[in-house]
Amino acid sequence: MAALDQALEVPVVEEESQFKLVPKMTISENSSEVFSVRFSPDGKFLAAGCGDGAIRVFNVSNGKVAYNLEGGSNVALPTTCIRFRPVTPSSRTKNVFLSANAAGAVQHWHMTSGKCLHSFSDDDNQVYALDYNEEGSQFVTAGKDTKVRVYDEATKTIVAVMEGGTIGDYSKVSPGHSNRVFSVKCTHDEHLVLSGGWDNTVQVWDIRTGTSVRSLYGPHICGDALDLKGNEIVTGSWRPKDQLELWDFGSGERITEIPWNPGQSQFAANTQQSCMLYAAQFSKDAAGRFIVAGGSGSNEAKVFDHLAGNAVVGTVTGLTRGVFSVDFSADGEKVAIAGGDSCIRLLDVVSKRDD
Repeated sequence: MAALDQALEVPVVEEESQFKLVPKMTISENSSEVFSVRFSPDGKFLAAGCGDGAIRVFNVSNGKVAYNLEGGSNVALPTTCIRFRPVTPSSRTKNVFLSANAAGAVQHWHMTSGKCLHSFSDDDNQVYALDYNEEGSQFVTAGKDTKVRVYDEATKTIVAVMEGGTIGDYSKVSPGHSNRVFSVKCTHDEHLVLSGGWDNTVQVWDIRTGTSVRSLYGPHICGDALDLKGNEIVTGSWRPKDQLELWDFGSGERITEIPWNPGQSQFAANTQQSCMLYAAQFSKDAAGRFIVAGGSGSNEAKVFDHLAGNAVVGTVTGLTRGVFSVDFSADGEKVAIAGGDSCIRLLDVVSKRDD
């Protein structure tokens, strides 16, 4: 009887998103893989950090190269991360962005003139992650040496160096990272910064004390796969199960896992290749309506409707190499997906009601 009851079990009806993905264009003018892709604040340009060290900026309207800020070479180390400086009423110079590379260099670029405004380097470090705070008054770096550094944007001087270890009279020990850090995120609290990496933790740092005040345990972050919207953190882990997760910012507790293939049978889950995530991000609208994530293994990316029970909006699949980077435009209407096949795919997020 129990077997019969189980056979007659009514399946759970999942929510359906009222949005879909529509391919806009594929930009294939890169000569090497793309490790970081980022929309300009006005959504008109798309900057790509490439494996040959080049930074190429494309026009979103036609996909053509608008600016080539570094020539790139066969011996150059990859450009690992790009972040545009937020535009505020007090901004004197617009179209400025940060780049980092695997040689430890952090550079400020003026996109339209192609000039490098400032550069500094840590020869003993490889920088994998960058972020600006909301005002653009500070930026954060992290990488191979496990330390999270906060800089003043105006003076380019260090405000704080945050790492685990003993505190004060050595009576207390602060948690920190024990391995490479691949993602950092400034929060809506000007004093707190998130970071995540290979050691299966996300640390919540307080700039004032230079110590971690909270830890999330579990995420195995290997790329730009850490984001915050409101009180929710999204993490993307490079592993075959529990790749995409949501966490409570205040408590550090896991809220839920977002299934990569919702409704998939156990047989399919055991026989089909999984997607292990390098990148994950909320859309930039106030509500964080969508989540985009992508990675390797099955070499695909997906957009989820976070306000519709994390229903799948659409999937980009059939790629020959992994997805290393994703980004939403500021209005949440466009998404860029890039990675190992050297291409950048632009897609529109549109309402099904427009059909």
